[in-house]
Amino acid sequence: MRLLFGSLISFALAAAIGLGATWLALTQGAAFGAVKIGAWTMWPRTGTVGIDPYARANIARIGELPTGLGDGVAFLARTDDDGHALDGRCDVVVDGMTPQARYWTLTIYNPYGYLVANSVHRYGFTSREITRRTDGSFEIVVAPRARAGNWLPTGGIERYVLMVRLYDTPVGVATRTGRDAPMPSVTQRNCP
Repeated sequence: MRLLFGSLISFALAAAIGLGATWLALTQGAAFGAVKIGAWTMWPRTGTVGIDPYARANIARIGELPTGLGDGVAFLARTDDDGHALDGRCDVVVDGMTPQARYWTLTIYNPYGYLVANSVHRYGFTSREITRRTDGSFEIVVAPRARAGNWLPTGGIERYVLMVRLYDTPVGVATRTGRDAPMPSVTQRNCP
């Protein structure tokens, strides 16, 4: 009897730990093989046959179609360069340059992967419509109130994520450092 009871407790504990770890990996984006450059994180194997099972399950859960490695890569920022979660009530400045790419997009999403609702229906920028400095760098302000220049509205939501997709780029599986892929900085200011 004690053996049966001990086995049931062990089975229940193992199931709870296994299911809890799987839930955490799927909801927090804990896929293997992530490359972190500043605030930006990339999973270069997501669009390949070498994708890990957690990333595959996460893609199936949210229904996202990943960018194939031959087409490009996607970088995600949930925090600023100091590790603070992106706050829709603050002014977040994305400043610098992207790695070499034929075309890129920067889009704002809520934590569940949907476009952020806002009154001006502006959800992102592309490399062709961005206003740049003379050296080719740019500054995008992601803020709840209108700004001059490159401005993305947050709609005042509390949390959001930024995604940069690079198309037709040499950035990929071999990328490991900011020298390989110089990503723009992400800083917050004017927080309530």
